[in-house]
Amino acid sequence: MDMTAKPSRQIFIKFLLLCCLLVGYFGYLSYEYDIATGGAAALITWSFFVLCTPVADAGFLLDFPLRLLFGIRMVVSEIAVWLVAFGLNAALMFYGPGYYKTTVLTELLYTILTNPFPYWGIIILSGLGTFLSIRFGDELMDVIRHRDRAFFHSHHFKHELVLFAFFLLVLFIYYRTISAIGMDAVMK
Repeated sequence: MDMTAKPSRQIFIKFLLLCCLLVGYFGYLSYEYDIATGGAAALITWSFFVLCTPVADAGFLLDFPLRLLFGIRMVVSEIAVWLVAFGLNAALMFYGPGYYKTTVLTELLYTILTNPFPYWGIIILSGLGTFLSIRFGDELMDVIRHRDRAFFHSHHFKHELVLFAFFLLVLFIYYRTISAIGMDAVMK
């Protein structure tokens, strides 16, 4: 990869690689099971990364193109992404709960969704982290376009301190929760 590429080009390349990863994962799951099961498992996995990781990685598949093409703030599109992820899981839990038995991540998401206490804490922490990271992503896009530059520069150090403290807290709580679920034994 060209390290001298412009930031917008690097972001576009990362977006394409992420899309290729999702398509490849769907292809693999479709080969292992069938197209319906592979598609459902890929969507459940996507929703796992939306709902259970504290950065906007899965939502990036929709947030970034909407921001570039239509100028929609990533915070707004991420709200839509979360609604789609919740709706998808509600529909699959009602109509096809067997799809959650396909992979370790889909089983983990099923455990998280069906046990409100304490596992919904993962979703709440992930939501906080996601929308905090999306806010920074929007700021970076604004700085690239030279909008809101004064706000970014005046609050940059404070944002980094809050972000660092938040991610330390998230890592600690994630470790505790993963240990409580028993996933630490599976990962070893």
